Amino acid sequence: MQTTLFVINGSHPCVTVEQALAMKGVPFRKVEIMPGMQPLLRLMFRGRTVPAIRFEDGRRVQGSRAILRVLEDRIPEPKLYGSTAIEQAEQWGDEVYQSVPRTILWPALAGHPEVLHAMQAGSKLPKLPMPMIKLAAPGILAIERRLNDTDDAAAREAIADLPTILDHVDRLIADGTLNGASPNAADLQIAPTTRLLHAIGDLRPLIAGRPCEAHAFRWLPQNPAEAAPGVIPADWLATVSTPQTASPAAAEPVTH
Repeated sequence: MQTTLFVINGSHPCVTVEQALAMKGVPFRKVEIMPGMQPLLRLMFRGRTVPAIRFEDGRRVQGSRAILRVLEDRIPEPKLYGSTAIEQAEQWGDEVYQSVPRTILWPALAGHPEVLHAMQAGSKLPKLPMPMIKLAAPGILAIERRLNDTDDAAAREAIADLPTILDHVDRLIADGTLNGASPNAADLQIAPTTRLLHAIGDLRPLIAGRPCEAHAFRWLPQNPAEAAPGVIPADWLATVSTPQTASPAAAEPVTH
């Protein structure tokens, strides 16, 4: 039996696990499910979480952090862990940072079915045409808002908190927890979230020039589907100031 990874196209935790499997040299088959259809995973797993993996020996694990732990046990090299600081950063990346783009994006997409259409980029599933996306969008967004426990108020709060959250990522880079010679579990957990936030055009100015921008592009140079500026309501962004200069710890500018 081949290792099978169940994903949603564009899901940043799924990117985390795909990168880890590649690092560990584990061949796998990828099975995509459509956004909003996560509850179907309960037929095979205990929960609805993606990523979900069924190893070649039949063992089943859900959630990016749990999967990385099992991978490390099975294949110790190259190492993903090695210090308490890495473990704590990985936990923060999973339990705090990972939810930020979902909290912001799903409420913001009301009235923007073109973004759902663009999010099909890279998918192996048949592409839905825009008219069908427009019909399906209200149902998909309602399901995702419920699954991710978010609404307009939660999105506003997440945007207001984003500079402080990005400061924390920059500190993890500055103290050497992130961005070493090879990626560790915390890098793999955090970089995909920053990369997804960067793909939201309205949020990109908050990330540009920061060390976390260079960190995300170092490990994930490929472009995810992007949401052009204008998706997030202007009043949600009004209380957040755009940095005028890059952090002193910033790396070289990123070329896009």
